[in-house]
Amino acid sequence: MSDNQQEYKRPAQPPARRGGPGGFGGGGMMLPPEKAKDFKKTLRRLVGYLRPKQTQLLVVLITAILSTVFSILSPKLMGKATTKLFEGVFSRMKGVPGASIDFGYINEILLILAGLYLLSALFGYVQQYVMAGVAQSIVFNMREEINGKLERLPLKYFDSRTHGEILSRATNDVDNISTTLQQSLTQLITSVITIIGVIVMMLTISPWLTLITIITLPLSFIAIMGITKRSQTYFVGQQKSLGQLNGHVEEMYTGHRIVKAFGQERESLKEFDRINEQLYDSGWRAQFMSGIIMPLMMFIGNLGYVLVCVVGGIFVTKKMIEVGDIQAFIQYSRQFMMPITQTANIANIIQSTIASAERVFELLDEEEEVPETSAALAGKTGPEEGAVEFRHVRFGYKEDAILIEDMNIKVKPGQTIAIVGPTGAGKTTLINLLMRFYELNGGEILIGGVDITDMKRSELRARFGMVLQDTWLFNGTIRDNIAYGREGATEADVVRAARAAHADHFIRTLPMGYDTVLNEEASNISQGQKQLLTIARAILADPSILILDEATSSVDTRTEVQIQTAMNTLMRGRTSFVIAHRLSTIRDADLILVMNHGTVIEQGSHEELLAQGGFYADLYNSQFSDGELSDAV
Repeated sequence: MSDNQQEYKRPAQPPARRGGPGGFGGGGMMLPPEKAKDFKKTLRRLVGYLRPKQTQLLVVLITAILSTVFSILSPKLMGKATTKLFEGVFSRMKGVPGASIDFGYINEILLILAGLYLLSALFGYVQQYVMAGVAQSIVFNMREEINGKLERLPLKYFDSRTHGEILSRATNDVDNISTTLQQSLTQLITSVITIIGVIVMMLTISPWLTLITIITLPLSFIAIMGITKRSQTYFVGQQKSLGQLNGHVEEMYTGHRIVKAFGQERESLKEFDRINEQLYDSGWRAQFMSGIIMPLMMFIGNLGYVLVCVVGGIFVTKKMIEVGDIQAFIQYSRQFMMPITQTANIANIIQSTIASAERVFELLDEEEEVPETSAALAGKTGPEEGAVEFRHVRFGYKEDAILIEDMNIKVKPGQTIAIVGPTGAGKTTLINLLMRFYELNGGEILIGGVDITDMKRSELRARFGMVLQDTWLFNGTIRDNIAYGREGATEADVVRAARAAHADHFIRTLPMGYDTVLNEEASNISQGQKQLLTIARAILADPSILILDEATSSVDTRTEVQIQTAMNTLMRGRTSFVIAHRLSTIRDADLILVMNHGTVIEQGSHEELLAQGGFYADLYNSQFSDGELSDAV
C-alpha cells in the first residue's frame, strides 16, 4: 500500500440477506432474496470451486444419507414397541391366560433405537465436520483471489467505486457464500433425503394415510404465498426506514458539534422521531405478518393430524394397520412438513448466495492493470537518478474525453517543481500519471532516462515519497507508523527520521513516547503532529523523488513553520513536485507549472511568471489583493 492511499474504515456490516418468502426457520420471515442476473452461468462457475472437493463432498453425501436414514427408521421401530406394549396390556385386560407384556422385546427395540440415534448423531457430526472444511477451504481460496485481484486493479477502479461497495463484495458477499456452503447446502441435502425417506416409510405403513398427509400441502403453500405477498411490502418499508434511521444517526453523531453549535438538536430529534415512527409502523406489521405463518402452519398441520388419527383409528379397528403404526405415522407426518419448509427457505437462500457470488465474480473479472513488460527489470536505473521528463504525453480518463494533450516537461535532478492551477486543472492527474496509477493514451514519461513502462511498478513507486494534505496513519504505535516508510528499519533509523522531521520532541512528551498507540483516526494527536509523522515516514523511506501536497493549510502559524522546516529538510537534494494551494509557499521553486484544463499553460520561475502578467500573475494577485487566501486554487 502506498502512502497516497486514503485511510478507510470498514463499514458496519449489514445483516446478510438470508432467506426469502416462506423462510421462517429462524422464527420470522426474511427479506426477499436478491436475484442474480445470470443464475445458471454463476451457478456453474461456483460449482467449479466445488469440483476439486469431490471426494469430501461424496463423504458428506454418504454421511448425510446414513444420518438421515437412521433417524427415519426410529419411529417405525418405536411403533413396533408401542404395538407390543399395547398387545400385552390389551390381552391382560381381556383376561387371556398367561398374557404378559414382553419387556424383553421392548428392551431390545429400545437398545436398537439408542444405537440408531447414536449412529445418526455420529454421521451428522462427520457430515458437518467435513463440510465445514470444504466450505472454509473454498472461501479461503476465494478471499486470496479477491485480495490478489485488488492488488492488480488500476486506481480508476477504486476511484469509481465507494470503499463500502468494494469491502461489501470482499467480506459480506464472501461470508454469504461461506454460510450457504457450510450450513444451507448440508440442510438441503438432509431435507431432500428426509422428504424422500419419510414418504417411503409412510407408504409402507399406509398409502391412504400418506395421501391424506400430502393433500394438506397445497393448503399450506396457498397460505404461505398469501401472507408472503403482503409481508414483502412491509419488509421493504422496514429496511428502507432502517437505512434512513442509520444514516440519520450516523450523520448527527458524526457532526454532533455542528448540530450543537447551530442549535439544531430539537430539529434532529424531530427527524429521528419521524423516521423512528415509520420504522415502528412498518416493523410491527412485517413482524406480525411473518409471525402468523408458524401458527397457521401448525393449524393446517393439526388438521392433517386429526384426519390421520380419525382415519388411522378406523383402520386399526378394521385390523388394516396396527396401533403402533399410527404413532409412527404421526411422527413421520410431523417430520414431513419441516424439511419441505426448510427446502423452500434454502431455495431462496441459494438464490441470494448466487447473487453474492455474481458480485464477487464481477470483481474478479474486472480489467486489471496493464501487465508489466517482460523487459521490466527490478532496480533498473538511468544515468540521471531523479530526472523526470514528460514527452508528448496524452491522457484522458475516458478515450473520448482527453484531458491532457501533448504535454512536455523536463525536470533536472534535485529541482523543486511547483504545480498550481484552479480546481480540476489536472494537478493530481499529473501525479497519478507520474506514479503510473493510470496508463497514458500516448507519449511517454521517463524517470532517470528510463521509460516508466519499462520499470516494475513496485520499483517505480519505491522511488517516490509522499506527504499529502490528508494524512494517512494506521491504528498502531508511532514507531510502527514511522517505520512503515522502510522495511527493516531499526529503532535508531526511526528516531533519526523523527528528529529530522522535528517530531522527536513532541513524541517524547507523550506518556508512552514512541510506543504511544494512535487510535483509528489518529485523533489523539493534533493535525500538525500527524503531518510531522508523515514527513518522518517519508524521510525514513529516503526517496529520490518527492510529491508534496500542501501540508500546512489546516494548521496554525507556529506549526506551519515547524512543518515547513521539516519539509525543507526532506526536500534537500531531492527532486520535488509540490502541489501548491498557497502561492506564497512556492516562490523559491526552480520551476512553476501553471495548469488549466489539463494543460500546462505557463511555466517558469516565480519572477518570470509575474513578469509575464498572465494566468499565474492573476492567481497570485487575487490571493493577496485583499490580504486573504483564496480557496479557488
